[in-house]
Amino acid sequence: MDWGRHTALERDFDRFAAEVSDPLLRTGHLMTGDASAAEDLVQETLLRVARRWKRVRFMDHPAAYARRVLVNLVLHDAGRRSRQRAELWPADGAAEAADQSAAQSLQAVDDLAEFRWALAQLPARQRAVLVLRYWADLPVTEVADMLGCSEGTVTSTASRAAARLAEILASARQFAEPAAPQPRKGPSDAYRRT
Repeated sequence: MDWGRHTALERDFDRFAAEVSDPLLRTGHLMTGDASAAEDLVQETLLRVARRWKRVRFMDHPAAYARRVLVNLVLHDAGRRSRQRAELWPADGAAEAADQSAAQSLQAVDDLAEFRWALAQLPARQRAVLVLRYWADLPVTEVADMLGCSEGTVTSTASRAAARLAEILASARQFAEPAAPQPRKGPSDAYRRT
């Protein structure tokens, strides 16, 4: 083994990993709604790219390859993460009620946090389409190729996902807004009407 070339190969990969880590982390976080899950997925992505680095480094767009690996990992692991969440949270909805109560008491909700929460409520494939299409700013053809579906499927999925996202956000905002106080009726009100 030629140690000089191996070291150069490692340095080349290290530079690549430094360039793509933040964008991959943002994509993973938007797609999973969980920062630690995104970190794990990015690490797994970089590990898989590193194993094939001799070939990947000569690709026209190695960052696009890494993003595709990440998306595949997210979509593949979506069912497992859903099962884990179900195991961690009680089925009776007590945790959800607590979350909603906390949301009510915090009237000034950070828009980005609210958006990420709403995005996390979507199924994995819809999240993937929205994130890749609108945040990674990829063309429909590239998203379709990455997800292994038709361009029409990407377009219709994006439309349904955007509509569902709007519903979730509207519902969350409606729930968070306190109801207008109603005037209290006292005993004297009953006598005035007669």
